[in-house]
Amino acid sequence: MKSIVNRLGVVLIIGALTCVAAFAKVSKHRVTFENDIKVNGTTVKKGSYDVKFDDESGQFTILKNGKVVAQAMARTEQRAKKADDFQLRSTGSGDESQLVGVTFGGSDKDVVVTNGAAPNTGNN
Repeated sequence: MKSIVNRLGVVLIIGALTCVAAFAKVSKHRVTFENDIKVNGTTVKKGSYDVKFDDESGQFTILKNGKVVAQAMARTEQRAKKADDFQLRSTGSGDESQLVGVTFGGSDKDVVVTNGAAPNTGNN
């Protein structure tokens, strides 16, 4: 009898942990920056990168070959309709271009980068 109760307990714990993990969503997309762009004070050189957003932690990350180049905190804002494809938003131009947000294709939320809220990573 104890064995059955122990097994049932283990199954319930695993189920609870799986449910929590299922709600966390990490969105990822490959993007090519045509010009250098700043993210949270870090200059990201032009080239191809992976951008990733973890909606549970609010962490927005730019990676090159699996290594973190820049990070910032971000929040989501509801969209009127789902995005058809990946969208990148920035302000300024040239060396003063600053990433302000992205939208992942198929998402009904915009990711808004909140600069200054996360430590810088990478080279300036």
